[in-house]
Amino acid sequence: MMNNQGINIDKIIAPNSWQRVLGEIFARDYMQNLAKFLKEERENHKVFPQKSDVFTAFNKTPFENIRVVILGQDPYHGLNQAHGLSFSVQKGVKTPPSLINIYKELEDDIKGFKIPDHGNLTKWAEQGVFLINTVLTVRAHEAFSHRDKGWESFTDEVIKLISECLDNVVFVLWGAPAKSKIKLIDEKKHLILTSAHPSPLSAYRGFFGCKHFSKINGFLKNKGYAEIDWQV
Repeated sequence: MMNNQGINIDKIIAPNSWQRVLGEIFARDYMQNLAKFLKEERENHKVFPQKSDVFTAFNKTPFENIRVVILGQDPYHGLNQAHGLSFSVQKGVKTPPSLINIYKELEDDIKGFKIPDHGNLTKWAEQGVFLINTVLTVRAHEAFSHRDKGWESFTDEVIKLISECLDNVVFVLWGAPAKSKIKLIDEKKHLILTSAHPSPLSAYRGFFGCKHFSKINGFLKNKGYAEIDWQV
């Protein structure tokens, strides 16, 4: 799927429903400008995640399979951490503090959950948990370095498309930046769960004890969908 500006969606998103959903968005001016920016960044700096992993969330969770959206912020900016799924890291990489706190809340919330020895959340994505950051790339070791370059406009449109085109999705918004996206979501059609961010700086201000994972499964079960197996 090549648009007249030269961005080939087929090369970055595997053949699934996202190609149809996103086709027009990739032709927009801000996406063309973002593509130019990223080309220059990769030529002059180390950028995470690697090119082939930027759209992992879209490749692992087809549009029509989405049951849960967990919204992150920037990708991790350390070596070998980010691989295109919010809060997730590759196996063999030390589990980041925010994800450790997510696991602690799961252990408290979901009977039988055991904290794993890795931080790869691909199993969630494959069950319909769309793990999307608001910004999809970052310069190595420079947090927030790719903010305000176009990614936010793109991911806002993605959130709106999910809200408008799907029903009974659970949107999980942790922390103030994620909560600011509530305006993009139809609260009559979907369940929205909010709390403090799981970061060590804020987890004790409302993330611990939020019981979001059991609430997600209760909602899905009530709507006739399979519950998420949170064990990874």
